[in-house]
Amino acid sequence: MRIDKFLNAVNIVKRRAIAQDMIANRVVFINDKVAKASKDVKIGDKITIKYLEYEKNYIVLDIPKTKTIPKSKMNEYVKEI
Repeated sequence: MRIDKFLNAVNIVKRRAIAQDMIANRVVFINDKVAKASKDVKIGDKITIKYLEYEKNYIVLDIPKTKTIPKSKMNEYVKEI
């Protein structure tokens, strides 16, 4: 699954357009490398999002099979570290 779709599907960002904008501004990293929108996410990847004053790190636990998942199931797909 593409990184922009993944961020939206697991409720890290609210809209896919926001995820695409974050990727275009080079604040999303996969395994410590700048992510491109077409980059596929795999189980075990480390996703880092650098905000202005802090950064959040996530580990991919599973790839969703549907377009969106309920927020209550977010912990099954990503783990914040």
